[in-house]
Amino acid sequence: MKERSMDGKTLILRLEIDTKQAQFGKAATAIEAAGGDIIAIDVIHTDKNYSVRDLTVKTTAAGTAESLTKALQSVPGVRLQHLSDRTFLLHLGGKISIQPKTPIQNRDDLSRVYTPEVARVCQAIHEDPSKAYTLTIKRNTVAVVSDGSAVLGLGNIGPYSAMPVMEGKAMLFKQFADVDAFPICLDTQDTEQIITAVKQLSPAFGGINLEDISAPRCFEIEKRLREELDIPVFHDDQHGTAVVLYAGLLNALKLTNRNLSETKIVICGIGAAGTACTKMLLAGGAKHIVGVDREGILTADRTYSNPMWQWYAEHTNPERVNGGLADALQHADVFIGVSAGGILTRAHIESMAADPIVFAMANPEPEIRPELVEDIVAVFATGRSDYPNQINNVLCFPGIFRGALDSRATTINEEMKLAAAEAIASVIGEDELNRLYIIPSVFNTRIVEEVRRRVMQAARQSGVARRKTRD
Repeated sequence: MKERSMDGKTLILRLEIDTKQAQFGKAATAIEAAGGDIIAIDVIHTDKNYSVRDLTVKTTAAGTAESLTKALQSVPGVRLQHLSDRTFLLHLGGKISIQPKTPIQNRDDLSRVYTPEVARVCQAIHEDPSKAYTLTIKRNTVAVVSDGSAVLGLGNIGPYSAMPVMEGKAMLFKQFADVDAFPICLDTQDTEQIITAVKQLSPAFGGINLEDISAPRCFEIEKRLREELDIPVFHDDQHGTAVVLYAGLLNALKLTNRNLSETKIVICGIGAAGTACTKMLLAGGAKHIVGVDREGILTADRTYSNPMWQWYAEHTNPERVNGGLADALQHADVFIGVSAGGILTRAHIESMAADPIVFAMANPEPEIRPELVEDIVAVFATGRSDYPNQINNVLCFPGIFRGALDSRATTINEEMKLAAAEAIASVIGEDELNRLYIIPSVFNTRIVEEVRRRVMQAARQSGVARRKTRD
């Protein structure tokens, strides 16, 4: 297996320096020459002959872990004991843990949390299963389920390799919405086995977040689980992206004085996210959507072996436009990319309508870099954190599950998703809205509560809430 490069990262180097042969300054000079910038020094041990120090080093564009190692090896009296990546250190032993809410301090406590007193609680739930929501963790617990078949930009890396991502998702649930989430990576990519496994573990959870499961299996898995379970099932790669995309587009349309029903939208990349974004836009009132994938524009004039593309062709492109991406973009108002980096050109955008809106969301490389077209685009958004207007699912799933759990919803329906998108968009006030700020920061503390409030309201109004609550 090829080792992942640690270039451009923050590294920690533990150096042992023989003070009879070398001074610390020689090591520091070697690190700087190799493209490293020392930002912190911690003395671990020192005596008359040796000193051991941990150096926190930020590598520059020219610096690499390999170049630092080689440079230090050339300094007499300096030995590199260990080099580590701070990101890897953060993951040591996993990133989450379970803590009891009440400490067990004596035998009386033990008897109440476990045997024999716990039997009375078990019997109460047996007589009325709905009490599981009040007497167990079910009321506030979400399973983050993956098979590791479509992880980030890594592809099919399997369940073990997917765990760090699912742990991270659980952390976000807890920090942003105080939802207790647990990562579950299944050692199967068989559709029926995944459905069965999730159904079997569902009694412990109040909701299921499906994550990084490849298309088209993800559609069938989510559809079946929504039909066969009475708790919310949400495939975040589809619907989280769609909700945040729609929120950003609402504000972009507001900025450019457009009406969604009259706006011509081109979506490039008709997979799980592209299809979900389209369904969200249709539910919001869009009428002029053209989808483009590797075979060109999807149109009802053709028949497709891919059932997802067939559905798409039958529900979009009412004008029956044919051709490729360049044809679709002629006089279009909006480009939404969930495809691949570098496929969009300046000429493509110049062929669009005046004040075009471009959401180039492919990761890690967008369909086109913002700096190449910032002078001709009215609003530009990406999926990256180093550009303005990041379309990030973290804006959606914590609040939407918080609202679904608190209302004890049986599902997360279109009404709830639309409500979540409108809530996210509303966080930015009229006086704040501009071309570089159409979507709020993930650290905006108002988002989760506003999404929660509107999602609960939509759940009640659409009849899927089992718990009546007051805001």
